[in-house]
Amino acid sequence: MSNISTPLETPGNSTSAGTLPAFRLNLMRGGYLLMAVGTLVVKGPMLLQVSSLPAIEGAEFCILIALALLSFLGVRYPIGMLPILMFEVMRKVLWLALVAAPLLIAGDLDGATESLLFSILFVVPIIAVTPWDFVWKRFVTTGGERWRPTR
Repeated sequence: MSNISTPLETPGNSTSAGTLPAFRLNLMRGGYLLMAVGTLVVKGPMLLQVSSLPAIEGAEFCILIALALLSFLGVRYPIGMLPILMFEVMRKVLWLALVAAPLLIAGDLDGATESLLFSILFVVPIIAVTPWDFVWKRFVTTGGERWRPTR
């Protein structure tokens, strides 16, 4: 099984986090496509009416569309766009833990929240395709980029 390097990780510029095998990169590509296409199918039809939404809903809509468009870049650059997968997982897991779980425990779920809960559960494939061992090595245990210019 060969390792694939991205423009961010060329053989002469590899990081201590290493590279990922092609099958892992392709799984990530599938996750990016699921995010992009799923969001555009659900939210895309409302694109022309976004100006009529309340300000906060319009902002949320624009964030989701931007996330979908950036996810298409993840198909080409799966490692470089890894923070997009991390953002998707974090926002949905936080919503599940901080909003849905308390409502479920209290038995206060309404129809709109149940519908949102169902759509949020599509995070499971994204969690599955995210290379968490690589995330740990790349963003937690590897040293950060320098803060000051070199002299």
